[in-house]
Amino acid sequence: MVYFEQLDFLVVITCRVFKNGDDTAALYLVSNNLNLNSNQLSTIYQKRWKVEEYHKSIKSNTSFAKAPTRIVTTQKEHFIASFAAYNRFELLKMRKGKNHFALKRYINVMALRQASPEVRRLLTPDIRKAA
Repeated sequence: MVYFEQLDFLVVITCRVFKNGDDTAALYLVSNNLNLNSNQLSTIYQKRWKVEEYHKSIKSNTSFAKAPTRIVTTQKEHFIASFAAYNRFELLKMRKGKNHFALKRYINVMALRQASPEVRRLLTPDIRKAA
């Protein structure tokens, strides 16, 4: 338990050390619930982190935050479409074993590969028209 000058109450702090390749990193977890031990605090953090991953993915991978509309009805439709896209990412994640960001990158790369021949065709001058 620790007391900080800026706080008017005690807090409990625990440190988790992680190995990342050759590097190590420390994660400090803080709570004002003095009854929690280190394992309980880590368990709560892991559950809450899943919520953060959800918010980051739905914002970044489904363009949830980029609704191009100001009308309530179309905003609702955008929300539903974003939520459906998130669910598709979850399904693909379970089937392919890749995270949402890797899946989005793969989908974009495949779309570009499909479009490349058509772009090349459009950029190639048409010899018949020049004659």
